[in-house]
Amino acid sequence: LSQGALILVLALTSLIPVYAKTHGAGRICDELGGRSLSTRPHSVSIAEFGAVGDGKTLNTLAFQNAVFYLMSFADKGGAQLYVPPGKWLTGSFSLTSHLTLFLENGAVIVASQDPSHWGVVEPLPSYGRGIDLPGKRYKSLISGHMLHDVIITGNNNNALCIRPFDHIMLVYSLYGYSFLGDNGTIDGQGLVWWDRFASHSLKYNRPHLVEFISSEDITISNVTFLNAPCYTVHAIYSSHVYIHKILAHSSPGSPYTIGIVPDSSDNVCIQNSTINMGYDAISLKSGWDEYGISYSRPTENVHIRNVNLQAASGSSISFGSEMSGGISHVVVDNAFIHNSLTGIAFRTTKGRGGYIREIDVSNIDMWRIGTAIVANGSFGSHPDDKFDANALPIVSGIRLSNASGVDIGVAGDLFGIKESPFRSVALYNVSLLMSSGSSSSDGSWSCSYVYGSSKLVTPEPCPELMRVDNGYGRATF
Repeated sequence: LSQGALILVLALTSLIPVYAKTHGAGRICDELGGRSLSTRPHSVSIAEFGAVGDGKTLNTLAFQNAVFYLMSFADKGGAQLYVPPGKWLTGSFSLTSHLTLFLENGAVIVASQDPSHWGVVEPLPSYGRGIDLPGKRYKSLISGHMLHDVIITGNNNNALCIRPFDHIMLVYSLYGYSFLGDNGTIDGQGLVWWDRFASHSLKYNRPHLVEFISSEDITISNVTFLNAPCYTVHAIYSSHVYIHKILAHSSPGSPYTIGIVPDSSDNVCIQNSTINMGYDAISLKSGWDEYGISYSRPTENVHIRNVNLQAASGSSISFGSEMSGGISHVVVDNAFIHNSLTGIAFRTTKGRGGYIREIDVSNIDMWRIGTAIVANGSFGSHPDDKFDANALPIVSGIRLSNASGVDIGVAGDLFGIKESPFRSVALYNVSLLMSSGSSSSDGSWSCSYVYGSSKLVTPEPCPELMRVDNGYGRATF
C-alpha cells in the first residue's frame, strides 16, 4: 500500500472516539479523580446538635443548625459533619462551602414523607416551570446554592466498584457481584411522592434527593442513594462535579425517576457506579425551549465510564430532550446496560433549539434492551405555548463504536427532523444479537432524516447509515 492508502485504512479501522478520549472530555475523570480530597481540620457529629437516629424523631433543625455552625470554619480549612450509624429522619436542608458530609457505615439519612417538612423554591430559570407541573417546586432534600468545595461521602468499602464487561461475563457481572455494601445511605422514601404524581395530587413539583445549583468542585462518592422522589443527583449550572462509586436505586415502577442529571453543567465525571432507575439512569440536559435558549448555558465536557445501568421505562443513557442550551463533548466509555426500555437515546423536538454534538460512545455491552439506539426528533412536550416552533435543534457528530448486545428487541430507531436532519452519525464495530421473535435483518433498523456512516455493523443498518465516508475519526460537518 502507498503511504496515503495506509493512512486512510488506519483512519477507517481505528476506534472512533480516539480524538475525544485523548483531548478534552476524555480526560475529565482522570483530572477530577486525581485530585486529593480536602482534609477538614474540624469535625462534629450530628448527634452533638440534638439529633436522634431512631428513624422517628425529626432532625431537620439539627441538620440546619449543624451546617450553620460549620459555616464559621469555611476560612479555616472547612469542616466535616459526621453522621453516625442510625436512621436520621429529616426534611430538606442546605449545605455550605468547604464542607464534608460524611455518612458512617450503617448511617441512613431518611427523608420525611410530610411535604410540610420540605421547603418550596422558585422554578429554575432555564426551565421556566417545573417538570411535573407549572409553578414552584419542593426544595431538594440536600441542596447547595453557589457553593465551592463540597463533599458527600462515606467509607471506601469497594462494594460499588465496577469492572469492564465482556460477552462471556454478562450474566456473571449482573448476578455475581454485590453492589449494595454497608455504605452510608440517603433514602428519599419516594413512594408517597410517586403516588402523588400518579394521582395528580402534587401541590408543587417533586423534590430531588441531592441538588447543587451554580456550584463548583463537588464530590459525591461511596454513598448509596435510594428511592429519590424525582432525580437522585441534579447538578445544574455547576462545574467540576465528580461522582464516583455510588449506588443509586429506585423501584422499576417509579414514575420519571432519574439517577444522575448533569444539567447546564461542565467538567463532570460519573464513574465506577451502579444506577438502577424507573425512567433514565443518566440523563444530560440543558434547559427547556425558550427558557433554555435564553439562559444559554450548555452541558459540555462530560466523561462517563465504568458504569452499570438499568432504566426500566426509559433509557440507560439519554441526551435531552431538554437540551436547549446545548450538549456537547461527551465521552461514554465502558458501560454495561441491561433490562432497559432503550439503551442510548438522543431526544429533541422542534422548538428546542440548541444542539447535541460531538458525542463519543464506546465499549458498551447491552443485555435485554428493548431498542438499543434511539434518536428521536419528535420527543417531549413544551413548557408553555411561548416556544418558537422554528427553533430547530442540531444533532450531529454522534459516534458509537465497539458495542455489543444480546437479547435486543430493535437495533435502532433513528428519526430526525425534516427541516434539520441528524447528520454525521457514525457506527463502527457494532454487533447486536436480536431476541427471539425479533427480525435479524428486515425491521431491525428504522431511519428517516438521519445521515451517517457505518462499518462492521450487524444487523445491517438502514441505507442512510451505510456510507463509509466522513464518519470515522472526528466527524466532519
